[in-house]
Amino acid sequence: MTEPTPPTEAQQEPRVLFVCVRNGGKSQMAAGLMRHAAEQRGLAVRVSSAGTRAGTSLNAQSVESLAEVGVDISAARTHQLTDDDVRAADLVVVLGGEARVDPVDGTPVEVWETDEPSARGIEGMERMRLVRDDIAARVDELVGRLSRSR
Repeated sequence: MTEPTPPTEAQQEPRVLFVCVRNGGKSQMAAGLMRHAAEQRGLAVRVSSAGTRAGTSLNAQSVESLAEVGVDISAARTHQLTDDDVRAADLVVVLGGEARVDPVDGTPVEVWETDEPSARGIEGMERMRLVRDDIAARVDELVGRLSRSR
């Protein structure tokens, strides 16, 4: 009788799916920040993003705000969320209160009620930087959790 083959590194990598409505702003920002933070900490993680009603392009201010901190998401493309996306993830993170994602086959879903500076009259790049910083802090906490669980 042969011993079972141990899981490969790819099988051990946590799979995190970030979701917002259009997949042009917050979920793309979270995915880019997660890749960057995981790389900085030496954590192997598979990151993807999707939208519940995916748009056709990225938010230019989201792209610019991440570039300011050395994260390039300019080549990312929007993606319409599917049940298969949820099923393939180890964790789904929904950003903001507008998008809704139901768990599929027991995949855990977290909702991050992200800062919305426009509710306080803050717009433009100042708004986007505040959104970026809020998401970055949450991503750092998630990377820490994932690192401890390995």
